[in-house]
Amino acid sequence: MNAEITKPRREKLAGAMEAGQIAIVFARMEQEGIEKFTQVNNFLYFTGLMVPDAAFCLLKTKDKIFEYLFIQRGIPEREVWDGKKLTVEEAKQISGIQTVSYLDEFYTAISGLCPLVSKIWSNIGNPMINRPLSYPMFMLQPVRDIYPNITIENLNNVVRPIRSVKSEWEIAQMQKAIDATGIGIAKVMQKAKAGMMEYELEAKLFYQMQKNGVQNWGFAPIIAAGANATTLHYKQNNCEVCANDIVLMDVGASWMNYSADITRCFPVSGEFSPRQKQVYEEVLAIQKAIIEMVRPGVGLLQLNEKTVELTQEALIRLGLIQDKEHYRRYYMHSVSHHLGMDTHDLGARDSILEVGNVITVEPGIYIPEESLGIRIEDDILVTETGYRNLSIGIPKEVDELESIRQEALK
Repeated sequence: MNAEITKPRREKLAGAMEAGQIAIVFARMEQEGIEKFTQVNNFLYFTGLMVPDAAFCLLKTKDKIFEYLFIQRGIPEREVWDGKKLTVEEAKQISGIQTVSYLDEFYTAISGLCPLVSKIWSNIGNPMINRPLSYPMFMLQPVRDIYPNITIENLNNVVRPIRSVKSEWEIAQMQKAIDATGIGIAKVMQKAKAGMMEYELEAKLFYQMQKNGVQNWGFAPIIAAGANATTLHYKQNNCEVCANDIVLMDVGASWMNYSADITRCFPVSGEFSPRQKQVYEEVLAIQKAIIEMVRPGVGLLQLNEKTVELTQEALIRLGLIQDKEHYRRYYMHSVSHHLGMDTHDLGARDSILEVGNVITVEPGIYIPEESLGIRIEDDILVTETGYRNLSIGIPKEVDELESIRQEALK
């Protein structure tokens, strides 16, 4: 990520703001100990910098746009412990922002800007009165105390339409994340055996992703065998995999902070039982029907409504319900969300699809009394003519899955 990529993003941000407003975006705090650093997505999106303890500001006046960047000041005595800090010249070159100072000068600079603004857009999250202040809210507390007339709002509200439409460069990063995830999924399907633990499958998957250059998960992986697959956000991954189980993997690699989000299921035994196959094929048929609906101008609410309709019919065929209104016993979530730097990316749940959106399509049926949960999820790019399935190469047909498993068990 470089200035050629981030400068147009900052221009779009300025275009979405009004005169007299300033965006203040904080990087992640430097972590103590040996925790691996991950960057705040909005900070990375507008600066391209993978450094902690930094801040980016964009001020819009009636006549001009001003950009400021604040970074850590290097301490020579600490270099033997922490390495060298980013220099001012390096920060300028990577980000394209020419006014670069040190973070210990932040409040002096902001003090001179606050009289010019009526609103601050910042990555404050969603403050709750029963939770500690976020780091950005803590950093902006002096502003709130001295300038109570300045409104502080969540940056996501102005960034959402910018980030929800992906550039070709962004799509390429997401494709890398998806492809690496697919390679990891394939390795698990090839190596899984009854008697293994779910976390062993997780380890095999992540090792394979790392071999392909991935350093981080996009989100906490779900590796759920048998009844565990009926818990939607199952994360323990600590149970034994049994011979007759279906294993559900909801996983995604992160590449350049862009996340994949793929769900695949497979039979440990090498063959779906008649009932498992029946449920699986119903979910797969629903997914294919919803994917075919994806195109510009279609709303996520339409996709959800059609999913509910198809799921109700499937549950009746499966003998699980008689009254359509009871479908929530076996299907509880939405079928889609936006995907990007955040796994649940910026993009409203009731948004109308436009070219450049990337969304998931993930119907499911969950039957606790049968220890069976099926969800199938692909990552879909909205194009001018409809859609492109970015994860089309990851097997999901019954015969494909059984063939892979039977070959693995030989």
